[in-house]
This record gives sequence, C-alpha cells and structure tokens, in this order.
Amino acid sequence: MIENMLFKLSVMLVPGLLAITCHEVSHGYVAWRFGDPTARMLGRLTLNPLKHIDIFGTLMLVVVGIGWAKPVPVVIENLRNPKKDMVWVSAAGPITNLMLALVSAALLRLLMALPPDASGALFVLRPLSYMASFSIYINLLLAFFNMIPIPPLDGGRVMMGLLPYRQATALGRIEPYGMMIIIALVFFTPVFSYLLLPLLMAGIKLLAGPYSLMVLKVASFKMM
Repeated sequence: MIENMLFKLSVMLVPGLLAITCHEVSHGYVAWRFGDPTARMLGRLTLNPLKHIDIFGTLMLVVVGIGWAKPVPVVIENLRNPKKDMVWVSAAGPITNLMLALVSAALLRLLMALPPDASGALFVLRPLSYMASFSIYINLLLAFFNMIPIPPLDGGRVMMGLLPYRQATALGRIEPYGMMIIIALVFFTPVFSYLLLPLLMAGIKLLAGPYSLMVLKVASFKMM
C-alpha cells in the first residue's frame, strides 16, 4: 500500500504542482505587463512551487485529484485599464492550463508512439506517460472549473470585466460568498455531472484521442 501511495504521489505531484503554479504565475505576469508590479515585487513570478504552495490545496491535490496554490495578489487599481485588463489577467490562468494540456497531449502521443525498448526501459516510459496523462486531466479540470462564472473564480472576474457596470457590480457583491456557492453547486447539485464532466470528457477525447481511456484510468488511479 505504501508503495502504491508513493507511485501515486510521483505521478501526481510534478504535473499537479506545475499546473497550479503556472496558473498563478500567469496571473501575476499578465498583471505586471498591464501595469501592476505587485506579484513581481513579492517574488511570485517564479516557477518555484515553494513560493506558491498552499498546504491544504496540495493535500487536496493528493487526496481528491484537484488542488490549488496561494492566489497571486493583483492590485486592480494599478492596472492601466482596470476593467478591461482584469479580463486578461483573470483569463490568463485557464488559458495557461489549456496550453499545458496541449503540450502534455503532444508528449503523451510521442511517448506512446515509441517502442517499449526505445531510448530506455519500459519502467522509464510508463511513468512519463502516466504523468503526461494526469497533466492532461488536471490542466483541463483546472481550466474548466476556474471558468465557472462566479467570483472569486477566474470566470467570475472575466464576466465582471465584460458586463456593463451595473451588472458587474451586482455580480461582484456575491464574491464574499462565492466559494460557499461554488462548493454547494459542486457537491450538492448535478452541475459537475451535467456541465463540467461533459466538458472534461470532450477535452480529453479531443486532446488524447486514442489514449483517452488511459487518461481516465490514470486520473482514477486504476492503472496504479
């Protein structure tokens, strides 16, 4: 059992931490490019996961397969065009996750095309293919989940930037209760089964193609 847990950790931690770290760094980087140097001054524009890690979020990554990092601080007033620029700052995280999913899918297809004895033994290629598979899953899940249009999720902040001022202000008022609403929707309503799961399945099928079943098995740890 310990060996199985260690193997699970080895498959999940690198792609999982990379997914949530790049997600947060992209927010800070785009904010910096649009005039807010807060994340840069705080040393958050780094891929060092220790600068971003949230203990509980990392634990949730290991336990349930989805986690989070410490949010990168953004001072909206520092942005040159706060309402418009915040759309791009917020969208940067999910877009980055989609790009990582694409790269992971290309890597998985390359690894699966190699003969088992090419450039190394099977025990090297198999873990790498598992990590690429989990990377597709976790990055698509983070991208779709974060685009739920409820603040403080990225999708909610994108909506606030796109809506007229009155509607954006009304949506912003629910932000203090946003996470409670999201938890209630995910755990006590069929929103995940009817909305997120079909999107996730479609994304996996599109990117992984003939290896979609492998991605799903790795995500559920049925191959470990």
